[in-house]
Amino acid sequence: MMGKMLMMMLMMMMEIGIWVGGMGGVMLKLLTSWWEEINESTLWQDGIFYTLCAAYALVSLVALIQLMRIEMRVPQCGWTTQKIFHLMNFVVNGVRAVVFGYHDRVFCLHPKVLTWILLDLPGLLFFSTYTLLVLFWAEIYYQARSLPADQLKTFYVLVNGCIYFIQICIWMYLWINKNSLIQFVGKVFIAGVSIIAASGFLLYGGRLFLMLRLFPVESKSRRRKLHEVGAVTATCFACFLIRSFVVLLSAFDSADASLYVLDHPILNFVYYMLVEILPSALVLYILRELPPRRISAQYHPIR
Repeated sequence: MMGKMLMMMLMMMMEIGIWVGGMGGVMLKLLTSWWEEINESTLWQDGIFYTLCAAYALVSLVALIQLMRIEMRVPQCGWTTQKIFHLMNFVVNGVRAVVFGYHDRVFCLHPKVLTWILLDLPGLLFFSTYTLLVLFWAEIYYQARSLPADQLKTFYVLVNGCIYFIQICIWMYLWINKNSLIQFVGKVFIAGVSIIAASGFLLYGGRLFLMLRLFPVESKSRRRKLHEVGAVTATCFACFLIRSFVVLLSAFDSADASLYVLDHPILNFVYYMLVEILPSALVLYILRELPPRRISAQYHPIR
């Protein structure tokens, strides 16, 4: 009796398994069909890329407003690192907004290297913008440790100069001769640049975070700065790590994972949301605090 019951249960489980497998296959086919339908739909392409355009324009506007607020608060300070950071954010996100606003022309440019330039150059500017935070944190860390920090800015300019020089050489070669190997090298280079940025945030953001933990616990400014550095470090490290992974994936699977074609709108939407729009918006929110007002030497408040 027990043997018959076990056999019946096994048969029922096999039938359920077959039914679930069949449903899974149907769902996979429907999902694949939906994915292809959206990718090939001009309406969906326009909708997704115009959404990216609007999102970048909004972030660019927020950065500009924050820059203006800082300038109104401390106009006498000149171009500080904070002001330059917000200015570069405004430029990077503004360029992205224009590129995606004219996506139907950008993705169809000839030679194709022009499309790659318009899509990769803002990415390099994004790298320069956010490694400016790494430079700022490195200077704070070195000064707090009484270490020489004079060469940090020179090193920052030198690293960025080398990266732009190498990338321009790759673009020039591809303009003259469209070589698949050089295209692969160019994508690997972009992924390597992202790894450098992620490592910089992990190294100096982590060092500054650990150093701030040594300050007195009751210090309110210490807690605020600790949360600020920790949140920005985690956000920027994650976004540059994701960028390097996706770019490497597109290098090895250019047919299905390319970011340089018009008919991959969903991939472009998810990629740019994760690696630029959301991180930029979050960092701007975290760094929204204005610098303290400077009191003139001729003015003494009545106590």
